[in-house]
Amino acid sequence: MDYSYHNHTFRCHHASGTPEEYIKRAVENGVKYMGFSEHLPYICRDGFEAGYRLSVADVKDYFEEMYELREKYKDVIDLKIGFEMECYPELFDGMLKSAIDYGVEYLILGQHFLVEEHPDGIYITQGQETEESMIRYADCVIFAIRSGVFSYVAHPDAFKFTGDKDIYDREMQRLCQAAKDCSVPLEINFLGIRENRIYPNENFWKIAGQVGAPVTFGFDAHDSKNAYDTQSFEKAYDLIEKYNLNYIGKPEIIILNR
Repeated sequence: MDYSYHNHTFRCHHASGTPEEYIKRAVENGVKYMGFSEHLPYICRDGFEAGYRLSVADVKDYFEEMYELREKYKDVIDLKIGFEMECYPELFDGMLKSAIDYGVEYLILGQHFLVEEHPDGIYITQGQETEESMIRYADCVIFAIRSGVFSYVAHPDAFKFTGDKDIYDREMQRLCQAAKDCSVPLEINFLGIRENRIYPNENFWKIAGQVGAPVTFGFDAHDSKNAYDTQSFEKAYDLIEKYNLNYIGKPEIIILNR
């Protein structure tokens, strides 16, 4: 695997390690294409700024360090500067504008909440049983897929739905079909594998295989050791083979600021 576009460092406040440590680990293992995807700095409409994101105050330092490292390692790795971002359709234009104004080069979708995270955020792994919540999740992700600005969808199977399986299958089929129609890859997330989380969700990947949606891998590194995670490959490839997934390898990165 010569690509790695899902990486978080100490600047997101829930990871460790410097960007250079991640780059060294990646280069040592043959990665040629790399990106950093700190969580988009975001101040909610009520003024709340979450502590698990890149802070607005640190944006300048983030980009300056990335520019310096890109120049330093330009002969051994292609480095892109990104954000992992949620999509709330009613707030999307403002969120996208802020990301572009900061100077982002690419975005990956990381849908962690059903609605704006504060004060009424509903975290997707906590468990929801209503049909409305399942539809809301699928609608948010499909909106993002169709927007044309996200390079891929991180952990699309992280939504914990405890309701009727037929509703889950219907909505996730709709999501996977949108990914196929728009050629936006869905990520098998290695953090979920490493930590034995509720994802990868095999029911989701069964649907993705039936639909033929494009699939890619993401380390979702939160420390430099996992900037190249060899132990998760086996389970990821097992999913590819078991569900005949359309694994495309390196995703096409949509560059937003040129």
